[in-house]
Amino acid sequence: MTDANKMSSQLPQSRLAVITVSYGSEGVLTAFFESLRSATGQDLITVLADNKVTVDSPVEGIAQVFGARYLPMPSNAGYGGAVNAAALTLPASVEWILISNPDVTFSKHSLDVLVSKGDTDPLIGAIGPAILTDLGEVYPSARSIPSLRNGIGHALLADVWKTNPWSANYRNDARLSSSRPNVGWLSGACLLVRRSAFATIGGFDEEFFMYFEDVDLGYRLSRLGLVNVYQPDAVVTHSGAHATVTEASNMLAAHHASAKRFLAKRYPGVALWPVRTVLSLGLDVRAVIVNRMSKGKHR
Repeated sequence: MTDANKMSSQLPQSRLAVITVSYGSEGVLTAFFESLRSATGQDLITVLADNKVTVDSPVEGIAQVFGARYLPMPSNAGYGGAVNAAALTLPASVEWILISNPDVTFSKHSLDVLVSKGDTDPLIGAIGPAILTDLGEVYPSARSIPSLRNGIGHALLADVWKTNPWSANYRNDARLSSSRPNVGWLSGACLLVRRSAFATIGGFDEEFFMYFEDVDLGYRLSRLGLVNVYQPDAVVTHSGAHATVTEASNMLAAHHASAKRFLAKRYPGVALWPVRTVLSLGLDVRAVIVNRMSKGKHR
């Protein structure tokens, strides 16, 4: 019996599981787990995957306090890799998996609202809540799949022309204010995914170590004929992190590297090389613009 199977056999039976991933996240985990208590009335399995295991880390102890299963990763597997490993430990009874960053807090009944929506239609592959920033602003967490048109426009203009139509299309600004909730992809900061669909596509693509694993997930679910649904009646708050100029530059580089990987998957082959090249150049230009703007703000 594998370690994953052993862990699965020891977990209680439930149709709902929550997976979160820590990377030195001990400062936010207590608020995360406490808010889960009022997010659902269902029996819940929680798994905490730890991508930064240290001798003196309190992460395992926090997991134990809240009855979460602690899964230490042998090395930093990235967000998607850790979620995949945790998903393999879940018992067969689980039908829905909530995947969430640890710096998220849940409003009352928010998880029940997501599950209820998912149960209405077997073609729903994933459901995402409204995600608020710590200032109470709605984050654009349900977007279109990057395409040639909105990809170039958003990459080049998002930081210099906030209201440009290509970024608006990518963020689904019009759709999210209407009664059409189906979107291209949902933010991996917090989303509920149908377990059978997640297993069918093999979970997250672990080649996306950071960023775009959620874009890729939504894209592959849609290729199965499933839909990604935005459910704003469920509300969570994502505190996020405040990066330094150096960290922001490194994160932007990682984001653009993952974006290029996704574009290579969406537009494969020699014939589409010009498409990939144009989009890649757009991302490179954006990196220069954003870095210059960021350095200017911190002078």
